[in-house]
Amino acid sequence: MDFDFSFFLFSASLVTGIIWGGYYYHLKRTNTPYIEENEPLIVEYARSFFPVVFVVFLLRSFIAEPFRIPSGSMMPTLLIGDFILVNKFTYGIRIPVINKKIIDISEPQRGDAVVFRYPKNPSVDYIKRLIGLPGDHIRYIDKQLYVNDQPIKYVSLGRYEGMGQGKSMTGAELLQEDLLGVKHKILINHRAPNIKGTFIVPQGHYFMMGDNRDNSNDSRYWGTVPEENLVGKAFFIWMNWDWENTGIGFNRIGTVIK
Repeated sequence: MDFDFSFFLFSASLVTGIIWGGYYYHLKRTNTPYIEENEPLIVEYARSFFPVVFVVFLLRSFIAEPFRIPSGSMMPTLLIGDFILVNKFTYGIRIPVINKKIIDISEPQRGDAVVFRYPKNPSVDYIKRLIGLPGDHIRYIDKQLYVNDQPIKYVSLGRYEGMGQGKSMTGAELLQEDLLGVKHKILINHRAPNIKGTFIVPQGHYFMMGDNRDNSNDSRYWGTVPEENLVGKAFFIWMNWDWENTGIGFNRIGTVIK
């Protein structure tokens, strides 16, 4: 069990609910009329906070959860300072805190931008592009990706111009990648060392890569992601804040993540 913000919300909901409900149960059991002026301060706080905390807990656990992008590993799709929303139910309904799936809804699809718990440290959330499904053979040789021995096609879109905290990627090549029908943009830094590797994705696991291919700590280095580590699918940018650029990036707000 990871003692993260979900655990805090669950605990706060439980404690305030017990205090509020317990007080009214005590009044009913002792046939004591409710008088607002006599309500203990701790009960007043519990009554005020419980509905808010509980609703936030439900929304965050089952509907959508906000995340902030702290690194450039998903450039150009996601920039440092993007605030995103993640669909929590698209891959199935899970019991909060223990993260056990109880209802299947849909399977992860190749090309999804996925938030997951980092396998080597589940208290840390990562976001990457889903490249390999269970059973896939993945090869990455001289900056060329192969899925099941099929070379992935690229279209060059020219020189990338970085901004704000992503300025270091200026000069990289911007490409459109056709991931077997899913088109999205990636960055390749031809000055970076070549990475080579061949991988077979185990059943119940997924192979993840960052869109910033030469600046991403992903499955090429630490392996695949178990299904139980999936958090959800990123789908929307609701805010961008980069103090090294213009502060609020209004042009990023409302962007659908592809």
